[in-house]
Amino acid sequence: MGTPLKPHLTMRKIILMNIGFLGLQFSFGLQQGNMGPIYSYLGASEASLPLLQLAGPITGLLVQPMIGALSDRTSTRWGRRVPYFIIGAVICSISLFAMPYSGSIWAAVLLLWALDAANNVTMEPYRAYVSDRLAPAQRELGFLTQSAFTGLAQTLAYVTPTIFVMLGVSRDALASNGIPEVTHIAFIIGAFLSIGTILWSVLAVPELPLGADEIQQMQQKQMGFTTMLLDIRDAVVEMPDAMRRMGLMSLCQWYAMMCYWSYVAYAIGRAVYGTASADSPGFREAVLTNGQIGAFYNFVACVAAFAMVPISRRFGARNVHAACLAASGLAMLLIPMVHDKAWLFPAVIGIGLGWGSIMGNPYVMLSNAIPPARTGVYMGIFNMFIVLPMLLFGLTMPLLYGHVLGGDPRNVLLLGGVLMLAGAAATLRIRIIKSVVMIAS
Repeated sequence: MGTPLKPHLTMRKIILMNIGFLGLQFSFGLQQGNMGPIYSYLGASEASLPLLQLAGPITGLLVQPMIGALSDRTSTRWGRRVPYFIIGAVICSISLFAMPYSGSIWAAVLLLWALDAANNVTMEPYRAYVSDRLAPAQRELGFLTQSAFTGLAQTLAYVTPTIFVMLGVSRDALASNGIPEVTHIAFIIGAFLSIGTILWSVLAVPELPLGADEIQQMQQKQMGFTTMLLDIRDAVVEMPDAMRRMGLMSLCQWYAMMCYWSYVAYAIGRAVYGTASADSPGFREAVLTNGQIGAFYNFVACVAAFAMVPISRRFGARNVHAACLAASGLAMLLIPMVHDKAWLFPAVIGIGLGWGSIMGNPYVMLSNAIPPARTGVYMGIFNMFIVLPMLLFGLTMPLLYGHVLGGDPRNVLLLGGVLMLAGAAATLRIRIIKSVVMIAS
């Protein structure tokens, strides 16, 4: 008996299989909106923030390819990818619960490492699960639905502190470690969502059973650390040209997003509230404002991801992605010039368009270019195109921040805007011929 055919899934099933992304991306949203301020509340300097947030790119660089290779060769009674979902979600929930109770910078750093490692254990098999479960004709819808859940989850993560302030929790109510009470509440909610939504997805839409041919291929090599490393090495050597040549686009867009996430709250503090002090009420108001505009742009990303399904089919994922990156770049150039909170909301529409596309269209371009039997390892390796720019940001920004960018977070956003426009130009050099991505000469 060979590999079973993949059934056509209803829209309801596609939504259910992606609900786990709600908890996973809620966790990422909490990190994006709160880790910089948490470090500042605990006494960190602005220039040191990129170094303190290296956990994400380093764990992603190490964990995702390894977990991808292992999950490609896993066959258990619970499934191929599911064991990794569950292990990652449990560790993630524990780390989220503990994070706001950190008593020092290094306690927060260690918890962030555990949190990011757990998120990466879950993330890569989850993307492979979507590709495994869907026929090629439905992958575009599947990945853009996943992108929509990213937008929805991060909308909720960003807006949760503001909601509790509206419900009566004081913005200035601080725990003994200086971290606001509303931040504590948001992380505890994230802890429950992380494990709950993952379980919902895998129980509602179980993995497809492996076919006899697939099991036989997996059994030809024993699964182990050496086999895993050899799989990763072979996959890099044999990487499809379609995948290899998306690197410049990824470098520009992910370095730019790190510029935005790491420093937008600080830029708002200076431009809108006239403060650079993490101890001031104005800075806490800037953090809440960042949560509100973050929720708004992620809502835009959620809506845009669904809208991109027919648009990408008509105009091509490449052209749509380039336009969205250009909109995001213009938004990053505009935000440092905004001095009125109300004008931040229309400004970040471009961020939402870019983010909605980043989380969907590159995977649409990639999914049909890689061999199905090696989806896990290639999705993990493709993650290097994300984490290497993040790692580069963490290593270079502390050097650039004071001497080149004048110690002003608004200039970091301007740099991000320029790079995002460069990413749009790089995307336009990609052409797709019969589902194969190639660089135009």
